[in-house]
Amino acid sequence: MASKITPQDVLKALTAVVDPSLQRDIASLGLVKDIEVGDSRVSLTLQLPNPSSPASEQIIQNAKSTLRALGVGEVQVRTVPSAATGSHPASALIPQVKNTVAVASGKGGVGKSTVAANLAVALKLRGAKVGLMDTDVYGPSVPTLLGGSQEPHVVEGKIEPPVEHGIKIISMAYFLPKDEAVIWRGPMLHKTIQQFLGEVRWGELDYLVMDLPPGTGDIQLSLSQTIPLTGAVIVSTPQDLALKVATKAVAMFQKLKVPILGVIENMSTYVCPECGHVEEIFGHGGARDAARKLGFPFLGEIPLDRAIRVQSDSGNPVALDPSTTYGKAFQDVAEALVAQINKLSVQVPQEITIE
Repeated sequence: MASKITPQDVLKALTAVVDPSLQRDIASLGLVKDIEVGDSRVSLTLQLPNPSSPASEQIIQNAKSTLRALGVGEVQVRTVPSAATGSHPASALIPQVKNTVAVASGKGGVGKSTVAANLAVALKLRGAKVGLMDTDVYGPSVPTLLGGSQEPHVVEGKIEPPVEHGIKIISMAYFLPKDEAVIWRGPMLHKTIQQFLGEVRWGELDYLVMDLPPGTGDIQLSLSQTIPLTGAVIVSTPQDLALKVATKAVAMFQKLKVPILGVIENMSTYVCPECGHVEEIFGHGGARDAARKLGFPFLGEIPLDRAIRVQSDSGNPVALDPSTTYGKAFQDVAEALVAQINKLSVQVPQEITIE
């Protein structure tokens, strides 16, 4: 009978429920709180990284099913955000930003900015509060990729960033005359990074995605030294040259003590829309193999598709429609990224003993 069940029985039963992101049961992770047992009912609280996500909903349903199997008639599960979505604030410059993600590449032309923009959209569709900071001062493209129809304006001495598709964005493209080139030395670049961080009203964000310029230059160094980054995502095409250069970006972040959250293979395969033939224009699987050899997570593959280019040019990111092959690919990458951030953010307690 449920009346004979103790909180310890509940905790022991919930060792069968595994968090798919962390690959450990929710009891030993310390995610189960406030267990109350009554006549034919059990109530408890689950601390979950993103209570509204599909993965969290599955955990909740699995917990309910597990407890009902014990003979419990009514199971009430409350959810609260855990430390995984309330990570340590990035710094005094952006105290309400929980996670800062740098999207980088070793070389240009691999689609890094397109990936960054669509990744931000995919995170937003998961229910997160997201900002996108275009740190590619030399070739700012975020306003174009997200259909920048608004302009930033000043509110109480700070820059109010435009919001596109529900995402707060800032870019040097807003502050330069059209077609004017940026020819700056390191100190000017460093000042710009500080202004984009400290003088923009980012407010509360779950993720601030940062589109970095290609290479390993002043901006990467300034950003890493200005705020503690949650981690970096490396974007590469499958071809050997891109991968060789990407490893230099990895080496740079390692020297700067920035965690590598994973590797994304962009322009992975092309599927002919007429006949369905799959063409590996730049090769296939190279980034996955490189991630494995380097010991980093592989976050997923993004196909090469004309729609991605067309919709990027029109400011309509393909990630807005997860029903498409490429939209789903970005959703899968976002899910894998969140899982890696959760692994870094969750403070895993010592193993508990359940007799």
